[in-house]
Amino acid sequence: MREVHVSEITKAIRQLCIDANRVLPADLEQCICDCAKQEKNPTGKAILEDLQKNMDAARALQIPICQDTGMAVIFADIGQEVHLTGGSFANAVNEGVRQGYVEGLLRCSIVEDPLRRVNTNDNTPAVLHTRIVDGDKIKLTVAPKGFGSENMSQLKMFTPAASREDLIDYVVSVAQQAGSNPCPPMVLGVGIGGDFELCAFLAKKALCRSVSEQNPDPFYREMEQEILDRVNQLQIGPQGFGGDVTALSVAIEQYPTHIAGLPIAVNVGCHVTRHKSIVL
Repeated sequence: MREVHVSEITKAIRQLCIDANRVLPADLEQCICDCAKQEKNPTGKAILEDLQKNMDAARALQIPICQDTGMAVIFADIGQEVHLTGGSFANAVNEGVRQGYVEGLLRCSIVEDPLRRVNTNDNTPAVLHTRIVDGDKIKLTVAPKGFGSENMSQLKMFTPAASREDLIDYVVSVAQQAGSNPCPPMVLGVGIGGDFELCAFLAKKALCRSVSEQNPDPFYREMEQEILDRVNQLQIGPQGFGGDVTALSVAIEQYPTHIAGLPIAVNVGCHVTRHKSIVL
């Protein structure tokens, strides 16, 4: 049994919050740069080049890439051979978020009650997804989620009568309805299967997949590419000003489901789809 003091969790979460908000994953940044070279619409091309300058400035000045530094979504895979000591794991995570956002000078956007709307002033509490896995390691992923894109996300409970094409049409329609609101080019996370809440979780988890990584199942890999092609044919373009690049990536995560159901969720990410991980 390996012991890990919860202070290590706090320290890691603090730094992940700061780093994720300042520097995009390398493959996502490269994708934006590649799309800037390929974009044929002059306005769209100019916007993509501006996005590159923004990323460079954020890195050089050590400031957030986007003013909306998001709600802190934490994925924690905890090895079953780990014994956490020194206090509550959830409290340690939230303390890390508090330190990261306050000391990192990141915007605090969380209200303590959805209707009373009083700001907590430290961006806590986080949304925490914890899973017990094999081994004696802890993997932590921080995915700050801005709500310009989050508000464009949708979920639908299809029946098993729905076809592959029906699901593709639905995802494309979500992107079309979103339009310029999620600050395109978008990253689309799609969850298929499970039940009502699991398909939404899968869609969120899909946004943390590397944009250079495709679904290992050829059936879903082809769906990802078809959705990406069709969304880009919408010509919404960078920031909604028209162009060839409306989406950067589509990632599908699938899970077994009930014989009577076919749930699907689309979690929309902006071009600043942030996530950063560490293994302790």
